[in-house]
Amino acid sequence: MEGVIEIREGDVVLARHIPSHIAWNDGLGFFSSDQDFIQVGVWGYNSGKVLKAHIHNQALREVHWTQEVLYVRSGRIRATVFDMAERRVAELLGTEGDILVLLRGGHGYEILQDGTRVLEVKNGPYLGAEADRRRL
Repeated sequence: MEGVIEIREGDVVLARHIPSHIAWNDGLGFFSSDQDFIQVGVWGYNSGKVLKAHIHNQALREVHWTQEVLYVRSGRIRATVFDMAERRVAELLGTEGDILVLLRGGHGYEILQDGTRVLEVKNGPYLGAEADRRRL
């Protein structure tokens, strides 16, 4: 994943920043490992491309962490990344078209530009604020 910025604590990936110029290329590209609880990929095809219809099989999965993906549609954000001991370890600047993947540890966000729009996707089911998170 050349050009992808990874924030690590030892062997554990805390976060990935996929800049827009890397994310949005031709074909199919994934920016996650098979072990991540959330899988992140992008498509880039011209008209006429057909993706075969499919159904996802029921498969039991054991999920230990909520993981988030942010797509910065417009504007700018700063994501502060914390390690598993709640220490601030990095700041990532997300701009239009960038993708941020938050896998472990903690994180916080600051909006840096008026009109910022961000799509957030995370794995579920959502168990409620008390069960799913704690504030740093």
